[in-house]
Amino acid sequence: MGALAIMVLAFAGYIIMYQLYGKFIGAKIFALSGAAKTPAVEMEDGVDYVPTKKEVIFGHHYTSIAGTGPIVGPAIAIIWGWVPALLWVFVGSIVMGAVHDFGALVISMRNQGKSISEYTAKYVNDRTKIFFFLIVFLELWIVIAIFGLVIAVVFAMYPTAVLAVWLEIPIAIYLGYLIYKKGANVMTWSIIAVIVMYITVFIGAYLPIKMPAIAGIPPTGVWTIILLAYAFIASILPVTTLLQPRDFINSHQLIVALVLLTLGVLFTGFGGQLEIVAPAIQLSPAKAPPMWPFLFITIACGAISGFHSLVSSGTSAKQVRSEQDALFVGYGSMLLEGVLATLVIIAVSAGIGLAYTTKDGATLTGVAAWTTHYSSWAAAAGLGSKIAAFVDGSANMIAAIGISKKFALVIMGVFVASFAGTTLDTATRIQRYVIAELFGGLNLKALTNRYVATAVAVGSALILAFVTGAGGKGALKLWPLFGAVNQTLAALALIIITLYLKRRGGLKWLVSGIPAIFMTFMTIWAVILNEVKFGAGGNMLLTVINLLILIIAVWIAVEGVIKFFVTEEEPAAPVAPETV
Repeated sequence: MGALAIMVLAFAGYIIMYQLYGKFIGAKIFALSGAAKTPAVEMEDGVDYVPTKKEVIFGHHYTSIAGTGPIVGPAIAIIWGWVPALLWVFVGSIVMGAVHDFGALVISMRNQGKSISEYTAKYVNDRTKIFFFLIVFLELWIVIAIFGLVIAVVFAMYPTAVLAVWLEIPIAIYLGYLIYKKGANVMTWSIIAVIVMYITVFIGAYLPIKMPAIAGIPPTGVWTIILLAYAFIASILPVTTLLQPRDFINSHQLIVALVLLTLGVLFTGFGGQLEIVAPAIQLSPAKAPPMWPFLFITIACGAISGFHSLVSSGTSAKQVRSEQDALFVGYGSMLLEGVLATLVIIAVSAGIGLAYTTKDGATLTGVAAWTTHYSSWAAAAGLGSKIAAFVDGSANMIAAIGISKKFALVIMGVFVASFAGTTLDTATRIQRYVIAELFGGLNLKALTNRYVATAVAVGSALILAFVTGAGGKGALKLWPLFGAVNQTLAALALIIITLYLKRRGGLKWLVSGIPAIFMTFMTIWAVILNEVKFGAGGNMLLTVINLLILIIAVWIAVEGVIKFFVTEEEPAAPVAPETV
């Protein structure tokens, strides 16, 4: 099957399944109601709880869940072949990821906007809540530290992207001022803001910014410090000051990137240039772990990701102004992430074959290009390698529509860094919520202050980032755990959603229960294999933390099963005449 046909069929499938399966779940399973008062309306405070138009909150939610996740996962999992990667992204996003994100959002909205960790106590017990908090803190701890490094790596690889990424911040702040203080039209001024941003992208192409080493700290370390300081500031500001307007700009930037990539596939596909050069299936790549279960751990964002439940129940649930908007925000954004992951798969399985420059300056095309980049698991698994495979492959396709490859590289570099920045902002804010909720439950009120809680979130990430030296790469020590941690969280979130639906009566719980069983089995399998690997390699740190993850996963799964058979029914939400 050609790349063009893959794109068309996948896109059509996402649209059809949103209309059929998504709307069915919204109306029949969760019974979305316009009569229900959301936390954004009931608890509005102008800082975190802010009723928001669904188009704006969609922009925030999508850019927060996407980040670089749907890029780096498919960009490495393609080593097992494009067919397994594509099937997992398409099926996973529709029946697992979208149900997971949407369910976590709705349940949080029906529990005062509390995080999934907090409302675990209601649907399981207080003991499980503490375990859930531990795994959520670990996940966000790694995310904040690693995404600071991700952006630093992008800046080092694509210095032409630096100017536009930083200038987007004042543009977003001014956009927020115009919209929320002056009452300006959201759509008109956000489009103007995007145009201004792309002017800075053009300028940045000719004004690359390379960070020097400062006081013995290498460039990646310097950028990591700057980015974590920025994350502290961004996460304590009202969402209307920076978070929402920046994410709305990024949502438009996403549309531009998707359009450019789609046109690139169309132009190169119809021209006969774009051919899939990756193998359809490759069960035993050099030095790679087994495809089962690691395909389902490697591709998280784009199929299903536990981090999404934190966004849904962290920031988004506090901004959705009507329950009926939750389908568009929660389910729709996950399918759009599947669209992005599909384009990533095309870029790294076909786009890379248009032209690939090796480290020694040689230019390869076709199968030779793909084989060189993906010569082994070790060669393809590096952070820079994953990003480069997508950016270069995408730039090749975009160049086919008449945009110079130099400018196309800047566009995609800014795209990756901007989305990573949004994830960094959101993860820091969510970690602040988690810390405040945890210490609030322990009656340590001083640590619930947003400045103190944010300082704990950023400070702990800073310690992790620099634990191995001045390069800011300390999070890479725990990175081998991230996939399993993230997908364990997804499995646990699905268990909570299943318990919620079980309380509503009937067989509604099957919608999330079957995905919960699948993800629980796959992640525990992967964690056990990792435990064997870490133990055999003598890595005590990873062995101990991975064992803790395994114990938590099994404990919550067992508690969930026990609770499933003793769950009482929960009253249905109020239903308005105009349900979805």
